[in-house]
Amino acid sequence: MLTACTILGHDGSIAVLNEAYGKKLDKVGKVDIKDNVFIGHGAIILPDVTIGPNAIVAAGAVVNKNVAEGSIVGGVPAKEIGKVEDLVQRLEEQTKLLPWAELINNREGAFDSKLEPALKKMRVKSFFGGEEKNLRK
Repeated sequence: MLTACTILGHDGSIAVLNEAYGKKLDKVGKVDIKDNVFIGHGAIILPDVTIGPNAIVAAGAVVNKNVAEGSIVGGVPAKEIGKVEDLVQRLEEQTKLLPWAELINNREGAFDSKLEPALKKMRVKSFFGGEEKNLRK
């Protein structure tokens, strides 16, 4: 899944180098994004990079080298900050503690239109301590 990110196959800085040094250089490269990858908002993927399967690139990261399978990377330049397997384990434990954990466990797929109204109501109550208000008046 890609979210408002930038994937570059060409290094635009070459134009400046060509002008400054009187050269005729070029720098292009393939970007290979494997299966089950999430790339966060504002991330930039530079040329000659492979993002391995089951990886996460954090929002705002600048990826200038390959990302290993199952890794979470973030920062500028991007560095490994965790493993997806560890994140999944932490989230499983955290999800069990949520007031709406039963709804999450009973929903069909990632989104269940039958359960979403109840889920939304429980979240609003938990986060804001009250009932949902209609803000469109």
